Amino acid sequence: MDGDVSGERQFAEEVGRVFEQMGVPRMTGRILGWLLICDPPRQSSAALGTALGASKGAISTATRLLELYGLVKRVGVPGARGDFFEIAPDAFSRAHDQVGKARLFRELMEKGLAVLGDEESPRAERLRETRALYAFMERELPGLFERFRAEYAAEQAASRE
Repeated sequence: MDGDVSGERQFAEEVGRVFEQMGVPRMTGRILGWLLICDPPRQSSAALGTALGASKGAISTATRLLELYGLVKRVGVPGARGDFFEIAPDAFSRAHDQVGKARLFRELMEKGLAVLGDEESPRAERLRETRALYAFMERELPGLFERFRAEYAAEQAASRE
């Protein structure tokens, strides 16, 4: 990046690179990064394009993906034209329904074991271990998210005192 790019834009680019490493389009991460730090927190499609040096089409495609992931929500702004976006409440703890995905993968491993017909066979070991991992996640994730929310609420309350 050249030297005149703001720290905020560099942060958005860094989030984009991390998303790209996870197999998600870089622009999707760039928009998320920008929405995490921008002021005001609601940004129009045009403002996102200007801030990130991106085309209308790139912004549209990436914001649809972020909405699908549950990370961003589309909001109306009275008196303003076009689409506006902001980070969804609880975006990261709710994104992708982690418990639902754990259940889906556990059930998939159970189907694989049924296909093999012998759950105790040596070749079923990978399926058994993977099923156990996702069953563990399915049990533990709800409590983990509850503890996070409680700790975060307590931190926020303490900082207001």
